[in-house]
Amino acid sequence: MNGGEFKPRILSPSEYVLALHDPQDHVAVLLRNRSRKQTLQRIATAETVAAPEFQQWLARQNRSGADVFIGMNPLKDGASNRTKDSLKTIRHLYVDLDEEARTSLAIIRTSPDVPSPNFILDTSPAKHQVVWKIDGTDLELAESLLRSLAAQFGGDPAATDATRVLRMPGFVNCKYVAELEFVVQARQESDRVHSPQDFTIEEDASEIARGSDNNRPAGRRSPKGHKSQSELDWAFACRALARGDDPQEIVRRIADYRADDKPDPLYYARLTVIKAQIARFQPTARSANSQQTEGVRPLHPK
Repeated sequence: MNGGEFKPRILSPSEYVLALHDPQDHVAVLLRNRSRKQTLQRIATAETVAAPEFQQWLARQNRSGADVFIGMNPLKDGASNRTKDSLKTIRHLYVDLDEEARTSLAIIRTSPDVPSPNFILDTSPAKHQVVWKIDGTDLELAESLLRSLAAQFGGDPAATDATRVLRMPGFVNCKYVAELEFVVQARQESDRVHSPQDFTIEEDASEIARGSDNNRPAGRRSPKGHKSQSELDWAFACRALARGDDPQEIVRRIADYRADDKPDPLYYARLTVIKAQIARFQPTARSANSQQTEGVRPLHPK
């Protein structure tokens, strides 16, 4: 439940930045221009990012075709990059709802397993990002909860790292500008700060398509049992192939997400999907999956 008698409100970009972070927190702002294949990151205090001069600069970048993102957790003073070692503290949990986002959001709003969200971002006409403020958690537990949220509510499994950047409201989503100009909007629905105990979700073991996990007991697992981001990418590719997604689209999504931490994200994404395709054609699984694998087009790294 929301704390007190909080009245939901739409936030401007500056209001959103200062609702997420303390004024002197160092936060990452990411600009990604897909048409130019350019990514630019700036690290500044939340107060600086919220200031008119910085916001005007972001607006100019957005008009030139750059999407605007902000880091969800503050960085250590003096940090020059956005890595897990650079994180100062964990401030937020979130889930990126892409497929059947409206249904997933409705489930979240009525679920007894999670508290009421603090922020709902409308990132396109049918997609949302949900954010909770949290205190009293460390990196491992936070990423355990992030994976659990994605598994339980159908969120993007790639958006489960604590260094994640999400969209900043008030700017056009340039990914869909050719179809319909859509300005991202953020709605604050609570000012309560939650604790890890407010989240009673359990990890969905089916989210990890590795046979070595089949013998693990059900229920919440130790963070040490979680997979690397590369293994999560592989598992995502396996699930997407199984439901009949276009392999080229799977490659695009993985490459887009790993653009910041892979020297050649497109090659990495192609290789990941190839491995997932090979796994689906293994002799031990061929008879059971013969109908599912029909029509999958193999990919080849270039």
